[in-house]
Amino acid sequence: MNQQELKKILTEKLASEGRRIRYDHKSGKIRVVNTDSGKGVTLSLADILERSSREGARAVEESVYYADRALRDMGRSLSLKGKEKQIFPVIRSASFPLTTSDGRSLVFRKHTAETSIFYAVDLGSSYRLLDRRLLQQEGMDEQQIVEAADFNLRSLPARPKKDVVRNNAFYFINYNDGYDASRILNSRLLERMKTKARGELTVAVPHQDVLIFGDIVNPEGYDILAQMTMKFFASGKVPITILPFIYDKGELEPIFILAGKRRIDGRTTDR
Repeated sequence: MNQQELKKILTEKLASEGRRIRYDHKSGKIRVVNTDSGKGVTLSLADILERSSREGARAVEESVYYADRALRDMGRSLSLKGKEKQIFPVIRSASFPLTTSDGRSLVFRKHTAETSIFYAVDLGSSYRLLDRRLLQQEGMDEQQIVEAADFNLRSLPARPKKDVVRNNAFYFINYNDGYDASRILNSRLLERMKTKARGELTVAVPHQDVLIFGDIVNPEGYDILAQMTMKFFASGKVPITILPFIYDKGELEPIFILAGKRRIDGRTTDR
């Protein structure tokens, strides 16, 4: 399948009354806009083709599904009243835009040098990031949103699956509910994993739909961790960061891992 064939498929599947579709030949992207709200989604043909080379038709089907759901949600007016239990934090890369396409300032907080925290209301099959204008319209302040999101996050299940590679234990949280990476904000979960660790506890959020803990007990563990985060980062629909973190004394410190070397507090030593 080439870009023209993919363009035709996406255009046919996303075409609907009340939508306008525009193709930018220079960027290789399709923009689908809800004419009622003026909001829309942008799909990169190159990105979808790259995913489809790994995942087959599933990549195209998922792209259409999520774009269609997002467009439907954009057409609905949104009220936060009565939806307090549906508000959650979402982790994004530090480079994630701080405003919407129509200029609204999103509600966010800094997390680490690599990551930021945004806030969203869950709509079932999708969620909408919250902006400050909406909060003002609803008569809510940011602290209310942050407190509700933190409380709701702790209510989510967080039972990891374990794998051991060369005596290093890796734990994966992957519920595919949109908040897997966000569970890095659950301090109780991090402390629980810290008490289980025999070595150094690492935490990674390579993309939105996975949280990885690593109990690193030998130099090989760092190489495995680096390869693992790179692989997940490349395959995620919403990449966040390839840098894992060391968790110690309630703090997250990003670490750099070079092939054939191990990390020690921001430095490396040859084996």
